[in-house]
Amino acid sequence: MTDANRKEVAPADGKLGVLLVGLGAVATTFIAGVENVRRGDATPVGSLGEMATIRLGKRTESRSPLVKDFVPLASLDNMVFGAWDPIPDNAYESAKVAGVLEARHLDPIKDFLSGIKPIPAVFDRKYVKRLEGKNVKKGKTKRDLGEQLREDIRNFKQQNGCDRLVMVWCASTEIFLKQGPQHETLAAFEQAMDENDDAIAPSMIYAWASLMEGVPFANGAPNLTVDIPVMLELAEQKSVPISGKDFKTGQTLLKTVIAPMLKARMLGLEGWYSTNILGNRDGEVLDDPESFKTKEESKLGVLDHILQPAMYPELYGNIYHKVRINYYPPRRDNKEGWDNIDFFGWLGYPMQIKIDFLCRDSILAAPIVLDLALFMDLAHRAGMVGIQEWLSFYFKSPMAAPGLDPEHDLFIQQTKFKNTLRWMMGEDQITHLGVEYYEYEKV
Repeated sequence: MTDANRKEVAPADGKLGVLLVGLGAVATTFIAGVENVRRGDATPVGSLGEMATIRLGKRTESRSPLVKDFVPLASLDNMVFGAWDPIPDNAYESAKVAGVLEARHLDPIKDFLSGIKPIPAVFDRKYVKRLEGKNVKKGKTKRDLGEQLREDIRNFKQQNGCDRLVMVWCASTEIFLKQGPQHETLAAFEQAMDENDDAIAPSMIYAWASLMEGVPFANGAPNLTVDIPVMLELAEQKSVPISGKDFKTGQTLLKTVIAPMLKARMLGLEGWYSTNILGNRDGEVLDDPESFKTKEESKLGVLDHILQPAMYPELYGNIYHKVRINYYPPRRDNKEGWDNIDFFGWLGYPMQIKIDFLCRDSILAAPIVLDLALFMDLAHRAGMVGIQEWLSFYFKSPMAAPGLDPEHDLFIQQTKFKNTLRWMMGEDQITHLGVEYYEYEKV
């Protein structure tokens, strides 16, 4: 393509402020990791923005630059961090409590982490019942609280000399909520805020404040937050990108790899049983049935969307899918996921797959936070507004335009992600057809 086909992308000049909702295990692992990378003491393993390459043109051209050398991403050296949390611990204290990172990754940067103190949060135990916090905002109405968040955003930007901001939800899972009339329009939403309506959760107030201030918002939890009509309206009105929801880190990451394999080979599925043990703050929160319901909805939808049982009823029309999460404090942040998959093949003969996935939840989530900050900022500078479906790669319950089914297949998501970057920079899409390398009879 020519430069005329290239999308106009503003340069990544100046400082990028990354505002995090929540300063717990995920957020502190992300912040400490970035600082270790900046000092040359670590490698950003897991970050596509920092480590992945992207093929351009034909295979014979041998053009595969790093993504960060192809698109104008913000430099890690130009990132500054801020956060809200109902617990007053600074980033160093919080990281020590979380117990994810060893002293070798925390003690050399203790002064840096200690300087990141959480702003008082918008928090209500009604929505996260297993947590308590004293570092909490007060206001007569939810609109008052939202206006305080807007002021926080403006103050952070000014005090840190930021040119641009992004916001990422890294806080706990809220109780299950259903979309209602309060979420349909901006007028209805703001009236509900004024009336302290229970349908307006804290995460929604953060999303509202972020979009009102023209700041891209990514939702890393399964909460009903930015995936409601009012937020789509507001994103369009303010010309801001949004994405979500629920970081795809452990068990669901594997599902989005294995389920496409079964479907690609037209192998049937009878049942899929998944259970997890997790001991960090997230595990404690999910021990509450109402918060677990939110997470369960996020996890259960994956198989239906990938396997399309209505299209393949003989193979996937009667799947028994069960998901469990168990709070087990001794495991701390080292989550273990067990999967039992009962599938069948030729002539209906049964087979099984057993998976024992011992992973570190925040270690898998931290590079997702980094990439979302980088790519949401890129999308904003490229003038991309509303739902960023090309970032579905990072989410368990990816958002899609109204009327569209979300794409869950990890490999289709990756192709969509890279083709969006190629499109943005005026490069040809990669179809992997390759017929030009072979001789076929011309008709």
